[in-house]
Amino acid sequence: MAIILGIESSCDDTSASIVKDGKVLSNIVCSQAIHQKYGGVVPELASRAHEKNIIPTISEALKSASVSLSEINAISFTQGPGLLGSLLVGNCFAKGIAMAQKIPLISVNHIEAHINAHFIEDVKPTFPFLCLTVSGGHTQIICVEGFGKYKLLGETLDDAIGEAFDKSAKLLGLPYPGGPLLDKMAQLGNFKKYEFPIPEIKNYDFSFSGIKTSILNFLQNNTRINPDFIAQNLNDICASIQYSLIKIVMRKLKKASQEFNIKTIAIAGGVAANSELRSKIQFEVQLSNWEVFIPKFEYCTDNAAMIAITGYYKFLNNDFADLSSVPNPRLEMKVIK
Repeated sequence: MAIILGIESSCDDTSASIVKDGKVLSNIVCSQAIHQKYGGVVPELASRAHEKNIIPTISEALKSASVSLSEINAISFTQGPGLLGSLLVGNCFAKGIAMAQKIPLISVNHIEAHINAHFIEDVKPTFPFLCLTVSGGHTQIICVEGFGKYKLLGETLDDAIGEAFDKSAKLLGLPYPGGPLLDKMAQLGNFKKYEFPIPEIKNYDFSFSGIKTSILNFLQNNTRINPDFIAQNLNDICASIQYSLIKIVMRKLKKASQEFNIKTIAIAGGVAANSELRSKIQFEVQLSNWEVFIPKFEYCTDNAAMIAITGYYKFLNNDFADLSSVPNPRLEMKVIK
């Protein structure tokens, strides 16, 4: 029997989870509303909020799971990538518990945890499968050949798709985080109304900086002519932006599926909740016989359950971290060359 405590603090959500023998007993997330007034995450404020929230969040996770701290067999934490100050809070707290309880410490890569979120629920993907990770900080296509066996096919060269959604929403005057609001309004608009350029990159890498600039120029040019342009065409603008952004990732994903002849597809990260992405994925299920796996929304966004489940599998393999381990904001996932 193995009971794992997972701690996630890579950005602006403080989260703690208890996993027992591969089953999630609790998954508590404490979000930070303070960033809304600034239109984005302020790193210093995020780290201070983590310091305030981490003890009550872990206490609630233990209480909800009916598990005492003395019953924990190991503690897993997000080592990176993420915001340094935020990572440091989780790292130090995990070390403190590990030393006090004399239990193993397990470091977890945030991206790997998003992939392993697909093994939380009973219906799990079979190897090999393609995992599209789409979030505020990451956009990648990874071929997953087994636990801990990853081939990176492509990643963003600049910005992530979730960041592109939020920045576009901000340009439209929508409150932070604007991605979900842009999605909601896009469902009421005509995606054919406006056209934005799709970057041409030969391999499986992504780029979103160019399309963000194109959106900015488009809005500035049109509001210069008509100050009410955004308000009068908001739904159509949202639909057109969303269509273009999702088209970028879907084109790469379909190409990878065809080239590697893999029809088992997993979607990870907060953008997995996007209605346009889900619609296009469902279309490929019918057209190309894809078998698609998308975790529940609570396991798509940043959460400790994915950290704890990754820690569980590492615990089974005796893959432990040293107490000298430090957070790494640009931690790269170990991949097969």
